[in-house]
Amino acid sequence: MVRRSHQFLESRDTADRPLIRGKRRYLVAFSGALLGCIAAVIVIASPAPATAQVAEQAPVQLVKPAGNDRIVARLIAQLMPKNHISAKGLDDTISKRALALFTKSLDPLKLYFYQSDIADFDQNASQIDDMVQKGDLSLAYKIFGRFVQRVDERVAVAQELLNSDFDFSKDETMVVDPDAAQYAKTPADAKDRWRRQIKYALLDLKDEGKVGEEAVDQLRRRYGRYARRWKKTDSDDLLEMFLTSVTNGYDPHSTYMSPSTLDDFQIQMSLNLDGIGAQLREKDGNTVVSRIIPGGAAAKHGKLKSDDVIVTVGQGKSGGSVDVVEMPLSDVVELIRGKAGSTVRLGVKPGGVGNVEEYQIIRATIALEESAARGEIIAHKNPDGGKDLKIGYINLPSFYLDMDAARRNEENFRSSTRDVRRIIEEFKTKDVDGIVLDLSKNGGGSLTEAINLTGLFIDTGPVVQVKNSDGSVQTYADEDSGTAWSGPLAVLTSKFSASASEIFAGAIQDYKRGLVIGDPATHGKGTVQTLMNLGQRLFGNNRQNYGALKVTLQQFYLPDGQSTQLKGVLSDVILPSLTAKMDVGEGDLQYALEHDTVPVARHNLYSMVPTELVNQLRKKSAKRVANDEDFADLLRRVELYVDQKDQETVSLEEETFLARRKELDSRKEEEEELEQQIEDAVIFRENYYNTEVMNVVADYIEGLRKQNLAKAN
Repeated sequence: MVRRSHQFLESRDTADRPLIRGKRRYLVAFSGALLGCIAAVIVIASPAPATAQVAEQAPVQLVKPAGNDRIVARLIAQLMPKNHISAKGLDDTISKRALALFTKSLDPLKLYFYQSDIADFDQNASQIDDMVQKGDLSLAYKIFGRFVQRVDERVAVAQELLNSDFDFSKDETMVVDPDAAQYAKTPADAKDRWRRQIKYALLDLKDEGKVGEEAVDQLRRRYGRYARRWKKTDSDDLLEMFLTSVTNGYDPHSTYMSPSTLDDFQIQMSLNLDGIGAQLREKDGNTVVSRIIPGGAAAKHGKLKSDDVIVTVGQGKSGGSVDVVEMPLSDVVELIRGKAGSTVRLGVKPGGVGNVEEYQIIRATIALEESAARGEIIAHKNPDGGKDLKIGYINLPSFYLDMDAARRNEENFRSSTRDVRRIIEEFKTKDVDGIVLDLSKNGGGSLTEAINLTGLFIDTGPVVQVKNSDGSVQTYADEDSGTAWSGPLAVLTSKFSASASEIFAGAIQDYKRGLVIGDPATHGKGTVQTLMNLGQRLFGNNRQNYGALKVTLQQFYLPDGQSTQLKGVLSDVILPSLTAKMDVGEGDLQYALEHDTVPVARHNLYSMVPTELVNQLRKKSAKRVANDEDFADLLRRVELYVDQKDQETVSLEEETFLARRKELDSRKEEEEELEQQIEDAVIFRENYYNTEVMNVVADYIEGLRKQNLAKAN
């Protein structure tokens, strides 16, 4: 069984409110970049129509749908149009999107369905909306049944092909881009696709040092496991996959959580599980790392990164490992989870390419102290011979708030705003010249905290605007007069800075209060989701678990009226990076909501970001970057990464394949400087990238001083 992974990011609740209570709704926002996992399911199969090209086999007999499925489907059909920010009805457009998303979730690489299967399904492309409103799930069962049938057929072909000899000297290619791939039209087409798939898999294993019978046996087990996987799942998962295809037709963050997924989500929210501290998702049959949680075991270990693919999992410091390629995500998670203090061994392909490296990670419980704001004063020597400066650096991994303690009105409840204020007060006693707030790995958090934290740097005024589905706009402001820091401020961002991070960075930019440095733009998630417990909706209590609907019902806007949706927050000074080229932004998600605007919320303007000074900073930074060997290497690696990422096909000629793989692997050692092991004592990592950040900040401070704009605190 495969369950979607969800990461709690934001809540618009005040501290004295529970997340969900009775019939009242409270807002929960999630990062779109962390979704996209495939749910595995099991149902009754319906036979595909016979054609002259495709011979049919008897359908696989699977379990029947659960009795509550019809009720849940009808309820989702009612709740989505009423609550989604678009106020859009469940219509033929959503229906067509849902069908495409559902078939794609089953067969993303177009390896299993025939073109005739898709043509058959398309006859019902405009009927899903009507069927869901009636609680009719027959089409979902028909499609899934056909899929399981095709999986059995393809696996049988694969097992037969594994008995063959393969010519690795032949100049041929395999399509690796799902958008460029085509569904097979005949059994012969399908067999050829799978012959190429197996050649690629064997070359991949050879690059890992596995050849001959060892490689063949591993593929036999992998394909057999994949076929069995779909027959061991339950109807809850089919309902989740199908209804999420419907809700994803509205936007990528609206999803249906099955009862088991809801249980997992609530466990995750309570942070009661020990593990490695990594967010995982399933993509094209692989287990992919989508986020490293600050303060967790993986963050301490330091090598596991976003976009890495986990291919094996072993227990303890030695022994055998389990091949997890094509394994359901929930099963992989169960293998990785374990008691704090125990060791798990992960076979990892960094970035999803190249050789497998083994990481031994000691499981741990995430400690709030290690995921909280931490600060350090950096003595920065200006490379241009200017005055040495003391720059206060604050690493803020999330906008956190101990809601339980705040609800109990405890005097010293923990929050990101309180911790950052304390660090600033310490900085002020050391007479720092400026402050850098690093949000480059901050995926969001409490929206209330984003507002309060902004208030440490502005006097009073609007921080964020929120538009509802009826078009009304609410403004949320910092109402506490005074600032904790009125001097030079720089905010460091990346494409991973999302939601609450974008609210903070955008407000600071709109007020012209501080300089934004980093990737060209932040993540671009400007929407709010609420979690609706369906049992509560049906019966007024939570005694029966019917799952939940996560629906997008509001959108964020900055004080100047611009939405953070899609466009994110643009940096004032851009530095080259690999993250900027990764497909992890909101705009990389299908059917993401559009960017738009609302009227400006009147607010004060500071004089801390003069246009002429920003232009000077850009020119000076660009000159330093152009003359820096490390940045030159980085730009070369970025070009190689983009070239590899944009390839539609890959060569299956052995020498070409292995040479290309070696070229891709060569960037690992060069990137270690950026991804060194994060030790508990290390807050600011000294490397060429962070050095240039400090160079820009030093120039910024000096520029403000020349214009008498750098205020003393």
